[in-house]
Amino acid sequence: MLGVAALSLVAWRLAASTPTGGSDPLVAHVKSGDFRVTVTTTGELRALKSVQIQGPGNLPQAQIYQPIKIASLVPEGTVVKAGDVVAELDRGAAAGKLSEVTLNVQKADAQYTQAQLDSTLNLSKAREELRTLEYAQEEKRLAKEQAQYEAPSIRRQADIDLEKAQRALVQAKRDYETKTQQAKAKMSEVGAELERQKNNLKIIQDVVGAFTIKAPAPGMVIYSKEWNGRKKTVGSQVSPWEPTVATLPDLTSMESITYVNEIDVRKLAVGQPVRLALDADPSKVLSGKVTAVANVGEQRPNTDAKVFEVKVLVTQTDTTLRPGMTTSNAVETAVRKNAHFIPLEALVAEGGRTFVYKRDGGRIVKQEVETGLMNDNEVIVTRGLRANDEVLLAAPPDASKLSVATLPGGSRTTVPAKSGDTANKAAVPAVPTPAAPNAAPSAAPNAASNAAPNTASTSTSTSATTAAAKKP
Repeated sequence: MLGVAALSLVAWRLAASTPTGGSDPLVAHVKSGDFRVTVTTTGELRALKSVQIQGPGNLPQAQIYQPIKIASLVPEGTVVKAGDVVAELDRGAAAGKLSEVTLNVQKADAQYTQAQLDSTLNLSKAREELRTLEYAQEEKRLAKEQAQYEAPSIRRQADIDLEKAQRALVQAKRDYETKTQQAKAKMSEVGAELERQKNNLKIIQDVVGAFTIKAPAPGMVIYSKEWNGRKKTVGSQVSPWEPTVATLPDLTSMESITYVNEIDVRKLAVGQPVRLALDADPSKVLSGKVTAVANVGEQRPNTDAKVFEVKVLVTQTDTTLRPGMTTSNAVETAVRKNAHFIPLEALVAEGGRTFVYKRDGGRIVKQEVETGLMNDNEVIVTRGLRANDEVLLAAPPDASKLSVATLPGGSRTTVPAKSGDTANKAAVPAVPTPAAPNAAPSAAPNAASNAAPNTASTSTSTSATTAAAKKP
């Protein structure tokens, strides 16, 4: 066992003393340059402007409240002209209502005809009665003229008969006017019902005619989505509240719709630059910018976490872009110019401080560092390292025996912790406490004490060498 441990230590020493050149996977160089913090999300392209292809929107007016199935639909991506047939809806749901309304129209028409005949007959009888009463009045008038030479009682009877005839005629004329008004009212009632049923028939005929859905403008057919995010296809349903079957997008202006978790959304702001890559063609990178960040989170289907909708405008025009394409959006949330940064794997946290194992020539030093912003893979080092310094990505076997080089005044950063998700968690530096004027003397003892182990080690090594030289 001791032999194996010794071999491991020798192997580590050899790896640590390997010349720099990028061939050692356990050693990383401190990079210098622009450090970028990005939030990477997956989005889906859609057109900023589009024309909707809709089914009949007046289904409730036709008393059709149930959803209608799509019987046929042109393939998605089909380029159509204005007036081309895009989809056909199932007419089964409207067939029963069409038959019902047709029967109602026939019934109302029969009632109208019946009322017309009844009015004609009643008014004809009333006119005949008026004529009969006019004749009766004329007879009574002649009888009165003939009775002027008769006895007074006979003359009086003739006067009474004439007065009765006159009153009957006047009453008959009034009744005729009333019957005429009744006939008009009846005809108006049945006529209104007939007109209403005819309107219903026209509405449902128009609705049935709209079951053949045509393109309102030229363009490329893109299926619309249902509430659950699935695209409408043959067998999907169209309702009065969701009449859209497909859209005709304007491909000259596109945007990517993405959803960011609640941890990363605080880093995003309108106007931030975005690099978009297409999953269909990863080699093609487009530029964009954030145009909207939702203020209220939502829960997407099949997910438990709350997410926020973010809209990214594609500022470049590309004829290959199509709605529904998946994009990888890298939102640049922060940039530091001329920064020094190292891989996150090189950091070690102990006692609230951050260290790295720095290779200094042929030895390894445990160097305290001060860190700043970080992204998914790297972190900025603000103090403790210089450009092209070499740091180890794993602790050496004798890490506990290495000398420690601390920063004057101590570290002022919180040790960052890398998350497993796609969040770019920037380490937030703590505000440094300014050193007091009388703190300078205390720094010297610290420096002296830090240097003491090295001095003692050097002295011990020199003494051992001298002693070895004196041996016979």
